[in-house]
Amino acid sequence: MTHAPTDTGPRRSRRKTTGGRAATPRGRGRRIWRWVALGALVVVLAAGGVGYWLYSDLDGNIKGVDIDTAIGDDRPQRLPTSGQNILILGSDSRAGANAALNTGHVSGARSDTALVMHIPEGRTKAVAISIPRDTLVTRPGCAKSDGTTVPSAKRVMFNSIYSQVGPACVVKTVEQISGVRMDHYVEIDFAGFKELVDAIGGVEVHVPQDIHDRSSGLDLSAGTHRLDGTQSLQFVRTRHGIGDGSDLGRIGLQQQFMLDLLSEIKKQDLLGSPAKSFKIADKLTAALTTDSDLASLTKLADFGRSLNGIDPSTMETIMLPVAYDKVDPNRVVAAEPQATRLWKAIRTDSAIPESAKKSPAKGGQSS
Repeated sequence: MTHAPTDTGPRRSRRKTTGGRAATPRGRGRRIWRWVALGALVVVLAAGGVGYWLYSDLDGNIKGVDIDTAIGDDRPQRLPTSGQNILILGSDSRAGANAALNTGHVSGARSDTALVMHIPEGRTKAVAISIPRDTLVTRPGCAKSDGTTVPSAKRVMFNSIYSQVGPACVVKTVEQISGVRMDHYVEIDFAGFKELVDAIGGVEVHVPQDIHDRSSGLDLSAGTHRLDGTQSLQFVRTRHGIGDGSDLGRIGLQQQFMLDLLSEIKKQDLLGSPAKSFKIADKLTAALTTDSDLASLTKLADFGRSLNGIDPSTMETIMLPVAYDKVDPNRVVAAEPQATRLWKAIRTDSAIPESAKKSPAKGGQSS
């Protein structure tokens, strides 16, 4: 049975020229990795520098999902090397704490950011593959957390799977479209950023042009602003008030915010003492959901230490090659043969050919 894609907002064209905000510049990839690495670093510092009662408090913050049990044995083989693959989701569920922060007109649970982080053998470098949220995919049959099953469906928008079936089905979908086994799953709730930003007194961002987005509620004039937690959440949710209104503009704002957040942490020397480290780690771990193999402070810290050899300057980010869908130009589909070549390189832990990095759909971008 063919299903129409789930719509998550006003329809818009991706073919309008935006003025040059590139979809996947290498510098932004480095920023993403620094952000992820910072989370691991903070957890490691907190584990080593505070008392046991603080450690226990942080440990209890982390939520776990038993991906192996939920998916079963219908999974690709693990890498033939010591390399690792991690699915990282930035979720914006609009439930719980998120619901209270939903000052705009956006509703529903979504995985707004999705990255497959591939760490080749030796763990001295990494590559992140961004999956556009508007990509149409075939969702496999999945079991929900309540035990009910959801049948397979074609032409489902990728970011709707999280709300329809849950995180384990997102993992299963990525594995089936790529043939790549995900060794770990890490989810970071955007609402957790509000708590983190408020805890450090706000984050300063520079906006090159006015942003007026009724959907997110963000209203900023061009210039430099110090955003509180609520404004920061609006900032990372914004897409309609910038560029061509596509998801690529939102990705750029999210990555800019992460860099500005890191700059603020460094400027305040928030990692300079165990107490300050705990302040950040408490908020960060409360926003984390991981697979059950990482769902403790000790396991997460051990995994973070295993990645110490990675040089952020060598980090590469690739957008999954996509083409505009022939039926609905507001959606994209995996471009072939580029996507097949890309996933084969990840699956075999080998170098990614340049031909596998070229995406026909650029969201109105020149490169």
